[in-house]
Parts: sequence; C-alpha cells; structure tokens
Amino acid sequence: MVRTLSTPTRARAALGVILALLSPTTAASVQGQQLDPTADLMRRLTEAPGPSAFEEEVRRIVVAEFDALGADVAFDGLGSVHAELPGNGNGPRVMVTAHLDEVGLMVQHINADGFIRVKNLGGLLGHAYPDQRWTILGRNGPVLAFSGLPTTHVATAAQRNQVWDVADVFLDVGATSREEVEAMGIRPGDGIAPWSPFTVLPNGRYAAKGWDDRVGIAVMIAAARRIRAEGIDLPGNIVWVATTQEEIGLRGAQTAVDMARPDIGISIEAGVAADYPGIGPQQAQERLGGGPGIFLLDSSMIPNRKFRDFFFRVAEESGIPLQADVLTGYGEDGAEIQRFDTGRASVNMTVPARYLHAHSGIIQRSDFDHAVDLLIEVLRRLDSSTVSDLSSFDPR
Repeated sequence: MVRTLSTPTRARAALGVILALLSPTTAASVQGQQLDPTADLMRRLTEAPGPSAFEEEVRRIVVAEFDALGADVAFDGLGSVHAELPGNGNGPRVMVTAHLDEVGLMVQHINADGFIRVKNLGGLLGHAYPDQRWTILGRNGPVLAFSGLPTTHVATAAQRNQVWDVADVFLDVGATSREEVEAMGIRPGDGIAPWSPFTVLPNGRYAAKGWDDRVGIAVMIAAARRIRAEGIDLPGNIVWVATTQEEIGLRGAQTAVDMARPDIGISIEAGVAADYPGIGPQQAQERLGGGPGIFLLDSSMIPNRKFRDFFFRVAEESGIPLQADVLTGYGEDGAEIQRFDTGRASVNMTVPARYLHAHSGIIQRSDFDHAVDLLIEVLRRLDSSTVSDLSSFDPR
C-alpha cells in the first residue's frame, strides 16, 4: 500500500533531501581529487549561496576565517565584515575589499498552481535564466528550484529563438499549489542564488558559480593567512572588508568605507576574460593564465594613476605578470573608496574570469596565486611616505 503524506510532511521530507544536495561536500576533495586548503576555501565560498542582501552563508565563512587568524572582527549597519589584524598602529590605514554577494533573484509572487515568479538581484543576461538550477533561501532552509523551459517539441518559432526577460521566468520546486510552496518555507522576498558545484578542470582551472566576487574574498583570506603564517611585518594597518550588496549599486561599500576610514584602498574583483569565442579586445583585454589584472577604466572609476603605476612597478620588480584592462559596463567598490571624504587613492585588482554573472565561470589557479603574491608585495611597500606620495597632486 502507498501511504500519501500530508503537504507539510512531504515538504519536510523533500527539504531533507534538498539540504543534502545543497550542502557542500565535507571532504576536501572534488571528483576524487584532493584540494589544498586554498582550493577548498574557494570551493566553500563559491558553493555557499549569497545573492545581494542574503549573504549570511558567505559571511559566516569569512568571519570564521578571520576569527581563526585572531583578527578583530566588526560589522557595519548593512552587514559588511571588517577585520583587522593586530599591527604596529603607526602606519596608514589600507582598506582591502571584496564583496560577499553574487547576482541572483528574489521571489516576487507564488502562483496558485505552485510556480514561482521572480525579480532580478543584479545584472543577469536573459540567456542565463532558463533550464537552470537555483537555491531558494527559504525560512526553513534552502530549497532546490528549476527554471522551466518550453519543451522543444511544442515550442513556437519565436520561443525557439527567444532571449528571456525576467518577467518570463518561472521556478518549479515540484509543488502543485501555492500552499505546498509556502509549506516549504518559501515566501515573497526570499533570495535566490544560482546552484552550481565547484569543479576542477584540466590545466589548473576551476569552474564554479559566484566568482564575482568570491574570488576576491578568497584572495583577501589567502593573503591574510600568509601574512599571519609567515609573520610578514607590514608598515600599514590593513582593514580587510567584505562588503554586502555590491551587485545592486555598491551599497555595502558606501557604508563600509565610512567605518573603515582608509587612507588608501584596494578593491579585489573578478576580471573580465576575453579569451574565448564571441569576445575580444574591443570588449576587454584579460586572458586566463596572464596573471592578475588592473582596471585602467570601468563605468564607476578611473583609478589613481600613481597608484595604478605603483602596482605595475611592484609587479615588475617582483617578477609577477600583470595585465591591464579598459572596459565599461562594470562597477566596483573601489569607486566608493575613491569618493570617500576628500578623496582617496584607489585601484581595482582582478583575477581574470570567464562567463561572469552566470551559473558556471572559469578561473585559472596561477592567476589567483599571482594576485595573492602581488597584493602582499604591494602591502609590504605601503608605508606613510609612499601613501602620502601616491595621494598627492601637488606639482611642486
């Protein structure tokens, strides 16, 4: 005999299965390959769901990492994380920042038949909506959802070539009614993240969701780990800041910079790789394997030119490859550092990434490692005299 479960019981049973699917693997291995501590950090960060304003799982990882290093951890009113390691207290305040959030969706409305309508959180192309898996962050825990797609056998000619608008997107959680969806703990206003597991590829490359900007968060943590483990003495006082809500207008950086009160700032981001079909140097210039990048222009900022050139000089002295990138259609937290108070010298350093704002992007490990190396070498040199010189516009 088949026993029919009540709606709440079925929802709870389904939730248990979904939680098992969504939970990151506990062993430091992927596809039978052992991950070193840095790769495992990247796995944990990218597999954690964290659309804008719903960054709790990512924040928990970041706080645990800085707690383990003995940092003083604080939070501003929007939820950005501020971590300071004990320093000499006499040097300039250097704000090193990356953002917690990723692009995603929000539950707008639940139809009577159990399908879920959504709105954007950040910039997603219409190409990225259909036929994907998503994590709905409901009040009872994460729920796995699927974005529906017209079956090819019955699709109209227009549907076959359609680029989706968010108004056309619907998510399917296996429910047959609004009541079943609500019993799963889903309600309007819940955040939704792409679902895509961390994957090791050939040639030292990793695929995952959320490289923008979990790769920047990972660079910060990896650099802080090395500074502490190797006892590196830095002239400045570093404020490591993981900001919230970057993808919806740099909102976290606006409050974070006021709390950090830096003398100079470095934003760390996912760069725009232009080394695959359909994109070229007229859009962006970075390539996987070419090292980290420095943005010379984006839609939100032209960096301080002295500080920009300082990065290239340090990279050359240290034998670290460094790429330049000029593009528009891109904003980042360095712009808010630049506008702080009377103005601060700021740059945006990147790790090149393919296929940003999609379910699966790709980075190269060597670019990441070089970014960590370069960040540390720059921080070694940012004493009071250097920061004063980089920030000066006096021609005399």
